Amino acid sequence: MNELITSTHADVSIDAAGLLASFLSGKNALTLKAYSRDLAHFTKFLGATELVDAAKLLLLKNQGQANALVISYKNQLIDEGKAPATINRKLAALKSLVKMARVVGLCSFTLEVSGVEAETLRDTRGPGKEGVLKLLKMVELGTDKKSKRDLAMLHLLYGMALRRGEVCSLNVEHVEKTEGALWIMGKSRKQRQRVTMPDKAKEALLGWLAARGEEPGPLFVALDTAAYGKRLTGDGLCRVIKKLGKKAGVTVKPHGLRHAAITRALDVTNGDIRKVRQFSRHKSHDLLIKYDDNRKDFAKEISELVY
Repeated sequence: MNELITSTHADVSIDAAGLLASFLSGKNALTLKAYSRDLAHFTKFLGATELVDAAKLLLLKNQGQANALVISYKNQLIDEGKAPATINRKLAALKSLVKMARVVGLCSFTLEVSGVEAETLRDTRGPGKEGVLKLLKMVELGTDKKSKRDLAMLHLLYGMALRRGEVCSLNVEHVEKTEGALWIMGKSRKQRQRVTMPDKAKEALLGWLAARGEEPGPLFVALDTAAYGKRLTGDGLCRVIKKLGKKAGVTVKPHGLRHAAITRALDVTNGDIRKVRQFSRHKSHDLLIKYDDNRKDFAKEISELVY
C-alpha cells in the first residue's frame, strides 16, 4: 500500500487525515452518513483498507491519472447496475473532496468526470393531496402519545415540506411556541433558519409537546421499547411513516410527503416558482421546474392534440 501511495510523488507529504476531518466536519447527520458511505465504497474499489489511504492514492496522482481512475470507478458502478442518482452522488462526494484538497494546496487538479444522465425524471408527485389527507385523518383519530407525535411530524413533513433530516434534528429549544415558528437546519446549511408554521402544524406540535413534556432535548423521540426516549433517527422516521402509510393504504415515505407538498403548492399558486421556492427552500429554480413539468404531463396533452 505504501508503495502505491508514494509511487507518483514520493517527495509529497499529504495530510489526508486532516483533509478528511475538515471535509466531513459541519455536515448534517444525513449528509455525513451518505458521504462516509460513498467514500468507504470508493476505498473498497481501490482495494485500500483505510479511507486515508484511498484519499492519498487519489490525491497523489496527476490530473490525467486521477480522472482515469474515477472514470474506471464510474464504469464499474454502471456495470453493477447502480442507479444514476447513486452514481452521481458518489462522484459528487469525490469531486467535493478533491475540490477542498485543491483549495488547501494538497493537489493541483480538479476531477472532470461527468455524471450519468438519468433517462427519466424521478416521480416528484408523492402520494398526492388525497393520499396525505387520508393519512392525516387516520392519525388524527388517535389520542395516545404516539399518535400526537406522528401527527406533528406529518404536518411538518407535508404542511411545511420539511426534509426528514430537518425534522429529526429539531430540539425543543428550536420551537417558538408563542410566535409559532421553528428554527430548522436546512440541507447543506451551516446555520439554522427561522420558518413560520401554518396553524395546523402549530396546533399539532403543541399537542405533541403537551404529551412529551417540555424538558430540553430532542423534539421527536423514539417511543418503542428498544430506543424509548432517544432522538428519532432519519431511518426511524422513515419506518414510522411507511408503517402509517401501510395502515392507511397509502404508499408513502417522508420525502414523498415533501414531494406532495411542493406539487400541491405549485397547483394552488398556478405554478408560481418564486413563491414555491421560498416554501420549499430550494437553492435554485431548476428542481422546481422539474416538479412543475411533472405535475402538468405535457406529453399526454400533446398526444391528444396530434390526432
